[in-house]
Amino acid sequence: MKKGIHPDYHIIDVKLTDGTVVQMKSAYGKEGDTLALDIDPSVHPAWTGGSARLMDTGGRVSKFKKKYEGLGF
Repeated sequence: MKKGIHPDYHIIDVKLTDGTVVQMKSAYGKEGDTLALDIDPSVHPAWTGGSARLMDTGGRVSKFKKKYEGLGF
C-alpha cells in the first residue's frame, strides 16, 4: 500500500438528536471534534418502524386497487 494517501482515522464525538454523545472512529475533522447529527437511528422511520403514507395523486392508487381487486390486494 502507498504511504501517506490514507486519511487520519481517529476518535470523534457524535452527538445524536436526543443529546446523547457517542464516541466513534472516523476520518471526519480532527481528534476530539464533535459531529452533530440531524437524523439518526433513534428518529429515522427506517429504523423506528414508522409507516410511510401512500399519496393517492390523481386516483392512481384506487384505480390500481380496482383493477386488481380480485387478486387479494
